[in-house]
Amino acid sequence: MEKIGIPALGVMTSRFVSAAELMSKVLGSPGYGFAVIDHPVSSASDDALRRMARQTLDNYRSLLLRA
Repeated sequence: MEKIGIPALGVMTSRFVSAAELMSKVLGSPGYGFAVIDHPVSSASDDALRRMARQTLDNYRSLLLRA
């Protein structure tokens, strides 16, 4: 999306951070920003999912304002 001028951000669980960092480097965007939430999400309670969503929004705001 960013290649066509639309800001985009990624979100992933903590288990996939290394893979995301490697892929962003391989695809020519080293240091690409993304929000990280706790792993796993499939067994998280509704309250935990709400907390993760709030955390992700805070991370997105920081990433967008930094850009």
